Amino acid sequence: MRVVCVPSTPALLPAYASREDPIAALREAVAAAIAWLPAGQVSVLTADASPAAKRVAATLLGDRTGLPYDPDDRGLLVVANGTATRTEKAPGHLDERAEEFDAGLRAGLAAGDPGVLAGTDVALGAELWCPDAPAFVGLGRTVVDGTVTSARIDYDDDPYGVQYWVARWQCRS
Repeated sequence: MRVVCVPSTPALLPAYASREDPIAALREAVAAAIAWLPAGQVSVLTADASPAAKRVAATLLGDRTGLPYDPDDRGLLVVANGTATRTEKAPGHLDERAEEFDAGLRAGLAAGDPGVLAGTDVALGAELWCPDAPAFVGLGRTVVDGTVTSARIDYDDDPYGVQYWVARWQCRS
């Protein structure tokens, strides 16, 4: 199974496009990761509290969306941001705890360690403006420890004080 994690930012939606693309590098990394997913059915994992994530997934996958999650699928798209409290100008303003929280998520994504993601503190995530934290927990609970054969992060930045990642995992079936 191939797993891709992309941000839930509405900035990825065509309606938010502009002449100058402030997230060109992010958009490029997302497009490459989506192209890496299998051509067949791709399941989607989002946080229930994140309607933006569902819109982003639908846009990125087009006619491959709307299918229920099945662990035997060949592809899984996880749509989730990190915290939105990384700077004074962030949507949630600066919260010193955001950096450590995001570092934990980053470590789990980079290492392909579902156990780290499954242990994400959802309540703390809510305090740090990370409504997508349940999606990271869901990813951690969906993928069994030891099945990730490779993991990589294609994009890791916090424009606008919001942490975004584009990550890929290759898992054994």
